[in-house]
Amino acid sequence: MANYAIKNLNGWNNVEGKIFLGDELGLTGAQCSLQRLAAGEDAPFFHSHKTHEELYVIISGEGEYEVDGEKNQVGEGSIIRVSPAGVRALRNNSDKDMVMMCIQYEAKPITSFMDDANIIDTKQ
Repeated sequence: MANYAIKNLNGWNNVEGKIFLGDELGLTGAQCSLQRLAAGEDAPFFHSHKTHEELYVIISGEGEYEVDGEKNQVGEGSIIRVSPAGVRALRNNSDKDMVMMCIQYEAKPITSFMDDANIIDTKQ
């Protein structure tokens, strides 16, 4: 097995519905999904998690992200982190489609980048 995997969507316009990338990319420490919400579409339910934190990245479009009853306007470039217990849902309350990425992982401290890094000298 290679040390990497690539998924080419050939542009964000090719995201239809919800695409889970975990199996396709061989993710081992996270799950990642891409989703298109049509104009006026809501997430199908509010939810929380037992142990998983989520990071949402709004790629295009705009809408409203509700966490624990607090409504926040979000749009292209917004990044939202939600702890496992946060009760959340995303709404596209605009007249254009919204594309977003959700990265889900276990909420726990990780080592610092430099503690985990192997620095490779490529100038030999």
